[in-house]
Amino acid sequence: MSEAEPPLPPAERAALRRLFARAPVFAAVERQAGRLPWRTRPPGFPGLLAAIVGQQISNHAAAAIWRRLEALMGGTPTAEALLALPETALRSAGLSGPKIAYARGLAEAVATRRIVPEAFPLMPDEAVIAAISSLRGFGRWSAEIYLLFALGRRDAFPAADLALAASAQALLGLAERPGEKRLRALAEAWAPYRGLAARLLWHHWRHLTSRPAVDS
Repeated sequence: MSEAEPPLPPAERAALRRLFARAPVFAAVERQAGRLPWRTRPPGFPGLLAAIVGQQISNHAAAAIWRRLEALMGGTPTAEALLALPETALRSAGLSGPKIAYARGLAEAVATRRIVPEAFPLMPDEAVIAAISSLRGFGRWSAEIYLLFALGRRDAFPAADLALAASAQALLGLAERPGEKRLRALAEAWAPYRGLAARLLWHHWRHLTSRPAVDS
């Protein structure tokens, strides 16, 4: 959850050009908002915990909580370190009661190897989504965010994301903000680069709303 955002790797820049050829409307995003940064999350337990931290709060707030968690655990969070912390410490970091329950459930699942995040890179998208969605507090949105930012899956598209929908309405000139089903249908035309399209839509929305580009 670093605030630093490096530029796109060369392979992703080449894929982006292919997306622009398929959907020229996306080329306007970089002209207006600047070159697309390459936001990432760590794979494994830290990336999954980051998904919990970022649920339903701003990127800025999520980054602040993450820094406090790192301070509590003496570095990158691990399942064992989180389980060793009392609830009062997690609350002091800024986690709500439900998020503490979700975080502990995740930590227990990883510590007991009920889920094995190290295996996710070798698994197809839907299998990863099913594994992550089996955890309390995780749904398809959280799993697709993980696929996109922790595993770098180029075609993952979190269609339930409200900022994506708002950005798509503005960029595509839609009369109303699309719901999840319609947004997912619209994104079919952008496959196999839907993840890059999502990144561009977020980049566009940050530009429109003047929000800082801090990962959540």
